[in-house]
Amino acid sequence: MLRVAAFSDSTQGGNPAGVMVGKTLPLEAEMQRLAKEIGYSETVFAAPQSDGWRVRFFSPEEEVAFCGHATIALGSALTARKGPGLFQLDLNSGRISVATKADGSATLTSPPTHSTAADPELLKAALSLFGFDAADLDDALPPALANAGNNHLILALRGRLKLAGMSYDLAKGAELMRAHELTTISLLWAETPRLFHSRNAFAVGGVAEDPATGAAAAALSGYLRDIEWPHDGEINIVQGEDMGARSLLQTEFSTIPGEGIRVSGTTRLIEMDTLPSN
Repeated sequence: MLRVAAFSDSTQGGNPAGVMVGKTLPLEAEMQRLAKEIGYSETVFAAPQSDGWRVRFFSPEEEVAFCGHATIALGSALTARKGPGLFQLDLNSGRISVATKADGSATLTSPPTHSTAADPELLKAALSLFGFDAADLDDALPPALANAGNNHLILALRGRLKLAGMSYDLAKGAELMRAHELTTISLLWAETPRLFHSRNAFAVGGVAEDPATGAAAAALSGYLRDIEWPHDGEINIVQGEDMGARSLLQTEFSTIPGEGIRVSGTTRLIEMDTLPSN
């Protein structure tokens, strides 16, 4: 089992993931046990299959359909075994890919994207959960449900201070997210049309917040494309600052509706002596 931080900012930050690559996948119950024991927001398991790799993701609480930072971390582990290149990954819901370079950077291509306006009742409940009201939201980026393999509620705020002050009840957040089949609630502030600051609540996975969320970055990018946001083909996302784990994500995407999003970042191996005791 490797521990790899994905979307790191140089030698700091990033979101840690457990990575296990073997000849075959462990039994489902064993993968869930290991993910809970490691305690990171996700652990990825991979085994060779046909012309690619069979891949599954687990949070401490349940299996996750797609996880961006764990995919980037897996790319790093496969590069250590096979050298840099393009790796085809077969998820429960279909095939994606991750391309890696010798410098430790990697680019995943997400599942197809789609988005829709947020349900008014969900929006009301989410605002209440975080202690926000409608006046705190950025009118230029209407609340939306965005998907790039998972469902993410997108809430864009008017100012950086509101984003920095994010807090919520973990149990109530998990209940809300399960009721609406959400993987994260993505809170954002647009510093410029191409630079976003993000915090992602992941209560459904038993984690209050992730310092870097590739799946949410892909979903956000698909949503921006759908509303014809002036992105010039790419955006940059800073995440984890308010956790003391600044992380950097870059996405690139075409104007083709629904096409997968390319999400890039760097990785770093986490030293064993820094691991949590659980």
